[in-house]
Amino acid sequence: MEPRNLTAISEFLLLGFSEEPAFQPLIFGLFLSMYLITVFGNLLIILAVSSDSCLHTPMYFFLANLSFVDICFTSTTVPKMLWNIQTQSKHITYENCITQMYFFLLFAGLDNYILTVMAYDRFLAICHPLHYTVSMNPRLCGLLVLVSWIMSVLHSLLQTSVVLRLSFCTDLEIPHFFCEIKQVVQLACSDTFLNDMVMYFGAGLLGGGPLAGILYSYSKIVSSICGISSTQGKYKAFSTCASHLSVVFLFYCTSLGVYLSSTATQSSYSGATASVMYTVVTPMLNPFIYSLRNRDIKRRPTSARSRSRGP
Repeated sequence: MEPRNLTAISEFLLLGFSEEPAFQPLIFGLFLSMYLITVFGNLLIILAVSSDSCLHTPMYFFLANLSFVDICFTSTTVPKMLWNIQTQSKHITYENCITQMYFFLLFAGLDNYILTVMAYDRFLAICHPLHYTVSMNPRLCGLLVLVSWIMSVLHSLLQTSVVLRLSFCTDLEIPHFFCEIKQVVQLACSDTFLNDMVMYFGAGLLGGGPLAGILYSYSKIVSSICGISSTQGKYKAFSTCASHLSVVFLFYCTSLGVYLSSTATQSSYSGATASVMYTVVTPMLNPFIYSLRNRDIKRRPTSARSRSRGP
């Protein structure tokens, strides 16, 4: 079969999770609920940090950025899936597919980099507390976030640019609920060697590099905590990074689980089902982890009421 040139392709088909009509209302309700919880939960974190001067610190600045990225990350995939279920259509135009792929990679990269920056922030706060205020100044905080954006934008541009060169056959069905780059590349009839190399490079850039930075930071943090003599001091030091450590564990474990499940099974829907963990569930749970484990955020409503009453 002769491959059709990329410019002749008008749309792909997103197969989603199931073709059974009876399951569609259940899937729609479940994902709509998770999406709304994700958006409102992360918005509350952003509002709490921006409205309370006590939370205007580097740690909460990065947390607010992480919440914003999580909202955008989920919004690149779930609304389109909900729209397809509601309209009983599996179609996505080629232009929208490439756009979705670009923004998905962008915000996935930002999630990785901001989690790494937050680990570096905790490293400075615990290992170098006397120099923390001077070192982690507002200028450096803004610079770290800016560099994270630049790295993610460049990576997304690189990945989507090499996809544009591909030619496709008539089989344009994507066994996923969004345009996942690996699934799209597998549909190509032309040579995908360059795409595979770029994807491996991106996996190292987005996965290996940030993870190595996080592991290094926490190795130093654990070493510093072990050097604290009092039990109360150890608990106080660990409690400042417990929420971040929980989010890192959840994000990387679910991502690793997706990779292992996709290589271990040949089911067309297994990858889509496993991807829900890090594309939807993790961003939804982040606000709960930080709210339940963080004393400053839990105290925020009480302090706000106290200020409103006045002396």
